[in-house]
Amino acid sequence: MQAWDVIVIGAGAAGLMCASEAAKRGRRVLLLDHGRRIGRKIIMSGGGRCNFTNYYIEPAAYLSANPHFVKSALARYTQWDFIALVEQHGIAYHEKTLGQLFCDDSAQQIVDMLVAECEQAGVTIQLRSEVQSVAQCEQGFSLSTLNEHYHCQSLVIATGGLSMPKIGASPFGYQVAEQFGLKVLPTRAGLVPFTLQPQDKAILAPLSGVSLPVVAESEDGTSFSESLLFTHRGLSGPAVLQISSYWQPGEQVRFQLLAPKQLAQGVAEHPNQELKTWLGRVLSKRLVEVLLSREEFMAAGLVNKPLKQYTPTELAALESLLTGWPIKPGGTEGYRTAEVTLGGVDTSELSSKTMMANKVPNLYFIGEVVDVTGWLGGYNFQWAWSAGWCAGQVV
Repeated sequence: MQAWDVIVIGAGAAGLMCASEAAKRGRRVLLLDHGRRIGRKIIMSGGGRCNFTNYYIEPAAYLSANPHFVKSALARYTQWDFIALVEQHGIAYHEKTLGQLFCDDSAQQIVDMLVAECEQAGVTIQLRSEVQSVAQCEQGFSLSTLNEHYHCQSLVIATGGLSMPKIGASPFGYQVAEQFGLKVLPTRAGLVPFTLQPQDKAILAPLSGVSLPVVAESEDGTSFSESLLFTHRGLSGPAVLQISSYWQPGEQVRFQLLAPKQLAQGVAEHPNQELKTWLGRVLSKRLVEVLLSREEFMAAGLVNKPLKQYTPTELAALESLLTGWPIKPGGTEGYRTAEVTLGGVDTSELSSKTMMANKVPNLYFIGEVVDVTGWLGGYNFQWAWSAGWCAGQVV
């Protein structure tokens, strides 16, 4: 049986960070992963350029049953700390939009940086090592893979969530938590495209490829000002991915297609233009054709005519529909295309400072396996760096 001070299961963002930090403290660290490659989700992220953090990280950008849980970790290891590490390794990067930072070259640079940190600190990394069993023993934990048995004083679960199963996502982390009596909150796909009701899909599918800036708003009042993209399956784009984390089945999402008062300005400036003509100048003509044929427009009697011919009541109805176009999604595309998993190990079971389980000494949970989900735009990677760093200081 191999004996280690620390075993980290999961060679993703949080696991790599935790392993390197623990090894820097002189701990003998083994990092296990069941896959063939290190950091697979990092490599795929950001269109292959990895949106590794965000200038504007703040606790309010995270969803959790306990929204205060993230504060300690994010304050102790900040976006500026990770940016400094990126710069130390000579990785060129740029801000794309809304504080989102991407590698100029390749996401592989971030993986190489983290592996270099691990190797320099003396971490042993073993791939294709699927853990079959975990048990608590007098001096820590015993683990078994198909070919080996291990013992460690501290065990870190960094196995991620259920999103992107094609690159190896599994419920292993949740199963370990439940094995040790820790509460796991229900999980669902987050940062994920919407599918549509059959009647909506039939009408909107021809818009596939059309993109426009919108404000997407959920029924709880959360809103994001980003782009909406129509696809052959439904709705996507940053606005949809963001709002999907706040959406519940059966609820509507409203999309602000026009800014408030924009219609009134159009009436004042172009009174003789027909509605379809004027809308076609500010929105996609393909979208306008579809909008004016939809039931909610027809029901309001909003037939196409010169703007000056609309009554105040009709203009108010138009304004309402164009600044809050309602869509009731049929569902989401699920874990297959989701960027993150909502829910997971209940944060009430963990120390917000160390990530250790309150009931099980020396058992830690970090990263996406925990009930912490950030916004699109580098927030989830920063949570992984921060949580991994915090655990790495104490394991």
